[in-house]
Amino acid sequence: MKSSARHIIFIIVGIAVALPIIFNIRLGGTVTPETRQVFSNIDSLPPGAVVMVSFDFEASSFAEVRPLADVIVKHAFDKNLRIVALSLFAEGAALGEQLLTKLAQDNGKVYGVDYVYLGFRPQYQAAILAMGESIKTEFPLDHYGDPTIALPLMSDVDTYSEIALISSVADGSMPTFWVEYAVTPHHVKFQSVLTATMATSFYPYLASGQIAGIAAGLKGASEYESLLGRDGAGARGLFAQSVSQFAIVLLIIAGNVIERWRRRRD
Repeated sequence: MKSSARHIIFIIVGIAVALPIIFNIRLGGTVTPETRQVFSNIDSLPPGAVVMVSFDFEASSFAEVRPLADVIVKHAFDKNLRIVALSLFAEGAALGEQLLTKLAQDNGKVYGVDYVYLGFRPQYQAAILAMGESIKTEFPLDHYGDPTIALPLMSDVDTYSEIALISSVADGSMPTFWVEYAVTPHHVKFQSVLTATMATSFYPYLASGQIAGIAAGLKGASEYESLLGRDGAGARGLFAQSVSQFAIVLLIIAGNVIERWRRRRD
């Protein structure tokens, strides 16, 4: 009996998650000032400006941060900004490369001219500090083993002074290290898109001006998609998440009602 009830619960939650995705149902809502600021940071840059995107996440959080990474990179390409990308987490290196390459191909961008992927660098504190002195020295080869000095985009970029904006796609405390080792000594403009559970940890940095913007979780991705005027995984995922949580609450209530009825009957 218990096993059967468990299966029913799984089926109900599965249906609750699947239906909004299958029928492309989305939630409406207002855009938070934090997400709007992230959008404005990119939207205000002139064509040709260089932005750095760091994929600072692990595979376990990819489902949540991917919609955020998608909209950040899409927006940058739409504005004809040039992207220098890297990863300070080993797991984020391959995932970030796949995401960046696909979006670049979809937007007709040329590797080495419109974007470069530097790849993974361990010891992230040292890496962030070293890039303040010379990005090409810290990354003599790109992700594919080619000399970074030979890439046309990198002829214009060697330190943070040539970077208009840094965006960290994060699932942990990495934005703290960007603030400490890039923002504080080099006064670079920095923002982060990150998992919803980590967002509150960085609001003090936002209030102090050390972080220029935060977009968090599927809600942040959904808000950003609305600013871009596009449908995306963020909006679909947010509604599916909301419906599944509502279904779980109803199941808990139903379970308590049934249990109380059984006790009274007995």
